[in-house]
Amino acid sequence: MSAATTRSRTPDRLCAEAVEFARHAAVAAVGETAVGAHLGLDVEGDRVVTHYFATTEKAYRGWRWAVTVTRAARAKQVTLDETVLLPGPEALIAPEWVPWSERLRPGDLGPGDLLPTEADDLRLEPGYSGDDEPAPNSVLAEDRLSGIAGEDVAIEPSGDRVAVAPETERAEIASVADELGMGRARVLSRLGLNLAADRWEKEFGAHSPMAQAAPAACVSCGFMVPLGGSSLSQAFGVCSNEFSPADGRIVSLAYGCGAHSEAAVMPAPVVPAPPVLDELSLEPLPLHPDRSGGSVEESTPAEELGHS
Repeated sequence: MSAATTRSRTPDRLCAEAVEFARHAAVAAVGETAVGAHLGLDVEGDRVVTHYFATTEKAYRGWRWAVTVTRAARAKQVTLDETVLLPGPEALIAPEWVPWSERLRPGDLGPGDLLPTEADDLRLEPGYSGDDEPAPNSVLAEDRLSGIAGEDVAIEPSGDRVAVAPETERAEIASVADELGMGRARVLSRLGLNLAADRWEKEFGAHSPMAQAAPAACVSCGFMVPLGGSSLSQAFGVCSNEFSPADGRIVSLAYGCGAHSEAAVMPAPVVPAPPVLDELSLEPLPLHPDRSGGSVEESTPAEELGHS
């Protein structure tokens, strides 16, 4: 029997000595070739002991067969409780399970995938949708009365009078909300705005290596398209220069790159001067310079023709 790894309690003698009984139970469960040497035991309780046997399965390196045996009070016969495969101290086990919402990373979403947003998402807050305004033909506005100050008054079922904005005014509010991008059930909260700004500033912000070496910031670049409908427009825009590393990305107004529209003004090409043609003077041209013995003797075409 190998050295036992026990807890603080003393193991029951009969249960601790039932090594062969536990081995036979493991062999009966998984086969003789899968059960290795006895590794030790643990005390689980009064007259309850777990024997450990090594596993020879290559796929379960570091795991061990755990056979728990027990006996009744004043009984001399040991009985089997259970046989299971458990990881040992050096076993290869899978990492702890993490919910999908915590495993998800940017870029994991593919075509056809749906990412539900929780109702209590801290990045969002209720927006203006006009749903809180009672419709002109609703139950709250069945008995509409004209107010003294020119406002419409609705009578609730309880009998209370509620001032309601005129229909034209509600339409104006809805149109302005749509123009500002607020005609949605939920909009970005302050937390959502800050998180988005931190992400964009980290990749395309003033402290990036590209911005540090840029000749000017995006705020003065002609390729920068301003954002609208959000407070983020005061600090960010969209790059539209196809040669920029940030093309189509949201960039900080303090970001910059070498593709700035005013980085360098290309000089206009030099126009060469027109050629000068002298049609009034003659330029002597020797036909056989080698015959003069290296001396510079020029002859006219007429003289050459006379000596031919």
